[in-house]
Amino acid sequence: MSTPLYRLKAEFFKTLGHPVRIRVLELLSERDHAVSEMLNEVGVEAAHLSQQLAVLRRAGLVTARREGSTVHYTLADPGVAELLRVARTILTGVLAGQAELLADLRAAGGSGDDAPVEAPDDVADGAGNKAGDDVADEAGDKNDDGSGG
Repeated sequence: MSTPLYRLKAEFFKTLGHPVRIRVLELLSERDHAVSEMLNEVGVEAAHLSQQLAVLRRAGLVTARREGSTVHYTLADPGVAELLRVARTILTGVLAGQAELLADLRAAGGSGDDAPVEAPDDVADGAGNKAGDDVADEAGDKNDDGSGG
């Protein structure tokens, strides 16, 4: 029995699910690159880049060609560049929507039913801090009410 298309798609997207691989594909969307050029752009060790390139080669997303001692990579299909452009468009829309929601929440301020609800003093948040605890935020600053964040 053949593998269902949705499973193949899931495997495909798993292959894309690594920041170094995405960065490599972005670079190759612009033009072919030698491995040495990508090292400077990606900022990882040569062995790590080599591993990620091997994953992309096995998945059929990139091809390699040797010129002397230099190995150049190219996208195997221009559709990969299009996929990255579409992903950027989608993410831009999602982030714009989140920014708009955040602005709406901030504009609502502390009035009415939209005001945030504080937990009772004996209920811990996800970090193990209880409401009312004197907690500093990441920068070490405290809010006017003495709590962190």
